[in-house]
Amino acid sequence: MSCGISMVKYILFIFNLLCSICGILLIVFGALLISKVHSIDDFAEALRTQQVPLTMIILGAIILLISWFGCCGAIRESYCMSMTYSILLFVLMIGQLALVIYMWVQKDKYLEIMGDVVEKAWDNRTRRSDYMDAIQISMKCCGRSGYTDYAFQGKFPPSCCSDTNNCRRETVYQRGCKVTFVEFWDRNSDIIKYAGLVIAAIEFVGFVFACCLANSIRNYRRRAEY
Repeated sequence: MSCGISMVKYILFIFNLLCSICGILLIVFGALLISKVHSIDDFAEALRTQQVPLTMIILGAIILLISWFGCCGAIRESYCMSMTYSILLFVLMIGQLALVIYMWVQKDKYLEIMGDVVEKAWDNRTRRSDYMDAIQISMKCCGRSGYTDYAFQGKFPPSCCSDTNNCRRETVYQRGCKVTFVEFWDRNSDIIKYAGLVIAAIEFVGFVFACCLANSIRNYRRRAEY
């Protein structure tokens, strides 16, 4: 192969290694978000509240798979694999941009849903307190609007304090869970959006290099036939 093809091949190989790292980071960050929210028994409610981290994990796995495909195409110098990889990368890039745009446009709606999650957990706490307890432990908050929501009980649940064996007015979490929960997803949604834009830009660069490699391989084989 010519020097030009070899250079593009190695650049594409390094790019796919970087994409693999990005995919791993997405999976790890999504897993951390899920572990932060803790487990929820209601499967439908779990999907509703954790759709963003689940999407990040799935997206990270897809990036890993496509990156592996691109590495194989670059190493084998296969026109078919390089073109297939570039098409898959382009589709992935469009999908990520669509997801980022959706989160930008529907951010207020999504945050409203997160607030409703706390409202529902609070309303059902007498029947199923583990859901509200999980939110209070994870977010270090107490009550729906604040610790005063438990004033009628005369005591605080252990999940409202860092020291569960000594939960009193002086050690109780001050902030309400609704505000804390919404702010948590508000902060992380911005991180997700900007990270998605950066990754999409990197994927566009990889798409260009993959097309260049495929075109160089095709031209080299055509010249070799003459």
